[in-house]
Amino acid sequence: MRVIRIGERYSISTDEVETYDLLPVKTYVVMYNDKEGFYLTEHTNIEVCEKIYGVHESKVKKVLHAFERFQRSLGTILSGDKGIGKSVFAKLLCQKALEQGDPVLIVDEAYRGIARFIEKVEQECVVLFDEFDKTFKSNKENDEQAKLLSLFDGTAGGKKMYIVTCNELRGLNDYIVNRPGRFHYHFRFEYPTAEAVREYLEDKLEKQFYGEIEKVIEFAGRVNLNYDCLRAITFELNQGSAFAEAITELNILNVDLEEYDVYLYFENGEVFHRYNYRTNLYEERGYDWISMQTKQGISAIDVKFEKHHLHYDMEKGAVVIPGDLLLLDYDDYEDDIKIEKSVAKYLAFVKSKRNSVHYIV
Repeated sequence: MRVIRIGERYSISTDEVETYDLLPVKTYVVMYNDKEGFYLTEHTNIEVCEKIYGVHESKVKKVLHAFERFQRSLGTILSGDKGIGKSVFAKLLCQKALEQGDPVLIVDEAYRGIARFIEKVEQECVVLFDEFDKTFKSNKENDEQAKLLSLFDGTAGGKKMYIVTCNELRGLNDYIVNRPGRFHYHFRFEYPTAEAVREYLEDKLEKQFYGEIEKVIEFAGRVNLNYDCLRAITFELNQGSAFAEAITELNILNVDLEEYDVYLYFENGEVFHRYNYRTNLYEERGYDWISMQTKQGISAIDVKFEKHHLHYDMEKGAVVIPGDLLLLDYDDYEDDIKIEKSVAKYLAFVKSKRNSVHYIV
């Protein structure tokens, strides 16, 4: 029998009881029930056993170094679409923190009063809020994120590292975004480049299936592929499936129009453009008319092309169609703007990048 005293309250336990001055260096999940209130349960320690792609490791070192030098809590936001590396980054950061002697607390439920419980943990630790925008809603009816703002301020409860992952920036409270006093870092994650796709496939594919790599890269030049998709494609190719067969059977569907920046290049060096053009480049029997613009943003040329002539050019990093397969129409614009007519070299489609959330200096 063990008698446990907490304040004026005594309880009897038949289980072995241990007490600690500090949390042991492990990974925990924050739990709650009406009978016991808040408590922690042990979770398997977070480990990243696969190769890390991109600049993850250098950014992780940067965050850990900053946390060491900070005199208060440090927050980091990881944002971007699903499956492009946010969770892997968060796991790697947690793993390195554990190696340095900091426990990790995982928060995956929006329990009422959770901020006060976390403040009671008066030691350096990492607190991970995965898919924060889904778990803690922020809207006019119920702003669960607002209840955590004082916690993120880092003025009570000891120094902590807060990690927040989110898919939609619009799902974050206005007092979290653009508040480096609460969240010092904000890393934005993008889809893998053609080079990253090649590196991933060469690492994961059996060499006998390397012949499929160019086909996957060409596909990725037209469609945004995340690492979840690449993992599934690689698995199917290693089973002996051709890419053309695998892509028709996987849960990778053409449900939205993709957005491209389109460039029309001429032999005389002129370049016309059309930004954020939405289309489906996989309509084999379709054709498009695109109104191209000058540098000043004036519509100047209509371009017609058949989509089955499109192909991915590795050197240009774009889906292209040769100039001799384009039909150019200047007629509607000749009276409005003087255009020096020249021979078209090619039309190029580059996947549009999202507007940067950071200032470019």
